[in-house]
Amino acid sequence: MVGRIVGLVCCLLCAFPFLVIGIYNRDSIEPVNFWSGDASLKDKVKDVKGYNTEMTGLYKKCAFFFLMAGILFVIFPIAGIVLLVLGCTVGIYLAYRIYKRILGRYS
Repeated sequence: MVGRIVGLVCCLLCAFPFLVIGIYNRDSIEPVNFWSGDASLKDKVKDVKGYNTEMTGLYKKCAFFFLMAGILFVIFPIAGIVLLVLGCTVGIYLAYRIYKRILGRYS
């Protein structure tokens, strides 16, 4: 049972920053970065408000994914582990593709 709780806490700790970015940066005047420290977005993004709306939606989806993985980890640990592995491999690639599509739409 301790392993399930540790898995849940780890997933919640991963979900928290994504949720904070998704909630508090929606109305920011600066474009929301996908990679930390990317200063070139100021020159690339034309519609910052629309871009931030879609990017914060992406971050909220990532937070929801980690939350669901944590809940699944408590109920069925093997499925939670599989979901985390898929999310940390394929999920990162899919999030990057979605980011590129959003950036292309608002550049």
